[in-house]
Amino acid sequence: VQLQAFGGVLVQAGGSLRLSCAASGRKFGSYTTGWFRQAPGKEREFVADIRWNGGTHYSDSVKGRFTISRDNAKNTGYLQMNSLKSEDTAVYYCAADLRNGGTWLYWGQGTQVTVSS
Repeated sequence: VQLQAFGGVLVQAGGSLRLSCAASGRKFGSYTTGWFRQAPGKEREFVADIRWNGGTHYSDSVKGRFTISRDNAKNTGYLQMNSLKSEDTAVYYCAADLRNGGTWLYWGQGTQVTVSS
């Protein structure tokens, strides 16, 4: 599985942004895909994931503001980010868990999201 994340830009606090993750190599939608982020000086953290059956999970810090989705026909996943805060500034990564068991073995390159206050 190959993943490519894109869409990160500089945005003002309170604004919105949608990240995309283009996938190839295995039937999209048959496995779990997720988003993680890493801010400067901090460890990478979980943001959201969408399971093979459509179920979604979010970290408490983004719940209610971010929405994860996917378009199986386009082999693309999305992370819609609303009400952005300066603390959302980070490099965002998409990842794949082919066994749907919480093991993230496949990662895309990161895309930088910067939220200015």
